[in-house]
Amino acid sequence: MDGSTHNLSKHIFSKKEDALESPDSPAKQTASHKPSSASSSNIEGSYKELKKRLHSKLLDELDMSKLDEDVSNEGTRKQIVSLIETLLQEDGIPLALSDRNRLIEELIDDILGLGPIEPLLRDTSINDVLVNGPNKVYVERKGVLELTKIKFDDDAHLMRVINRIVSGVGRRVDESSPMVDARLKDGSRVNAIILPLSIDGAALSIRKFSAKKLILDDLVKYGAITENMAEMLKMCVRCRMNIVVSGGTGSGKTTFLNALSNFIPSTERVVTIEDAAELQLQGEHVVRLETRPPNLEGKGEVTQRDLVKNALRMRPERIILGEIRSGEALDLLQAMNTGHDGSMGTLHANTTRDAFSRLETMCLMSGLELPQRAIREQISSAVHLICQLNRFSDGSRRVTQISEVTGMENGVISTQDVFVFEQKGVDENNKVKGIFKPSGIRPKFSMKVEAMGYKLPPSMFNPV
Repeated sequence: MDGSTHNLSKHIFSKKEDALESPDSPAKQTASHKPSSASSSNIEGSYKELKKRLHSKLLDELDMSKLDEDVSNEGTRKQIVSLIETLLQEDGIPLALSDRNRLIEELIDDILGLGPIEPLLRDTSINDVLVNGPNKVYVERKGVLELTKIKFDDDAHLMRVINRIVSGVGRRVDESSPMVDARLKDGSRVNAIILPLSIDGAALSIRKFSAKKLILDDLVKYGAITENMAEMLKMCVRCRMNIVVSGGTGSGKTTFLNALSNFIPSTERVVTIEDAAELQLQGEHVVRLETRPPNLEGKGEVTQRDLVKNALRMRPERIILGEIRSGEALDLLQAMNTGHDGSMGTLHANTTRDAFSRLETMCLMSGLELPQRAIREQISSAVHLICQLNRFSDGSRRVTQISEVTGMENGVISTQDVFVFEQKGVDENNKVKGIFKPSGIRPKFSMKVEAMGYKLPPSMFNPV
């Protein structure tokens, strides 16, 4: 038995002896409940050494290719637990029940899952997991960031977890490629950035994807939109209007796009294009495409623009772009203008007017020297509706503006608001208060909606 193992065993035996001592002994109580910081550090160090040795032995003993790499799989868990107990018996290491259970859970999470952050991924109340180096792990609950007590053993431990994630989707992260976008098996979005770009150690950001697929009725229940707004949006999707969803980071764009997709008829063929696949469209005939980064030689890259061009050859009825980022904006607008009505996409912008500026800028990134007026004409004829989403100070997310594109006037894209959220301050619990206000103007697209057999009652747009 080596020194570190001896220290851990000594700690475990002393815990048992302390438990047997009489509670009438204050001195002994003080000694057992207030260990020196140096002693605690040695104990934790011994525990980490034991865990590291067992982890190495487990990898030698297990045939990972035959394991079901699912933390919740009972058969796999039992196999690993049995092997851990065998290894502990061979080393002759006595462990208290709490230490044994902790060791087993952490080793299973390391072997099959994502190490110390695996419990965070199972926690349904958490939306984001943010790792700033091995010693700082934050989570977001209901829009508020919290620092957790979870830590990685060291930088190498964090890098093993990052490599496990990116290798699972055929990507890599190293000094030559220190940034990567990836996804987990459940669809959660992952971004990792490592040294030398991340100065204080590797940083890992995970946007968890809810297992429950939200529909527009859920968004009504949560106060993100009203029933009238939801009803209008359902008809717009069914009537094949081109919709752009705009908003800041974490405002709920992808969730909203997924909810809208529920109203695409199952008879239509839909092609989705994303950097890291996270859309969970609720239709039957969906083809999902994902970009590919360059290989070690800098070759083989497939961009969103390449995929949009290829999608046009796949007989799509609708094209959905997970996030419009660059020159593919122009290709999407052209697709919207050439028979692919009902297409949708998301982009980052703070207002609907800013969204048009972003689209213009991204069209210029296509490399084609188009005059500004030509780009604006493309936008005004292609996009029918822009939905603006915002995340508020209390963590709530709402559709704050729905605007209809009405055409061009004097070289400027003209719009009119259909619904607007007006904030009225906060209540005693710091919850944002406000009302959704119809503009009072009946949208021009109502004629198209009614021509296709749907009804938009005039009362839907009456001002409050």
